Amino acid sequence: QVRIVETGGDLVQPGGSLRLSCVTSGFTFSSYAMGWYRQAPGKARESVAIISSVGGLRNYAESAKGRFTISRDNAKNTVYLEMKSLNPEDTAVYYCNARTSRYDYWGQGTQVTVSS
Repeated sequence: QVRIVETGGDLVQPGGSLRLSCVTSGFTFSSYAMGWYRQAPGKARESVAIISSVGGLRNYAESAKGRFTISRDNAKNTVYLEMKSLNPEDTAVYYCNARTSRYDYWGQGTQVTVSS
């Protein structure tokens, strides 16, 4: 059974930092590209950061470049998103995604709220 569980979301002040974690099981983690997506109220889900299966390639949304870092630990079946210099526009539910050409799995999301 595939499980994808995101943790680390919180209420944080503007300028603050958070680290999101995504722990997975039930599939061959090292074979999947992993990504973080987010969805703000009233908006479509958007890609934030994606990392290739072996971690050599990373792709970031323009809004995330220079502030967010995606990483993965294939030994722990976990992917991370380090977020710095957060601003209110980063407020959203953040989702973890696991993807191959054949399969596409999603977690339930974790809420990140940036507010003073």
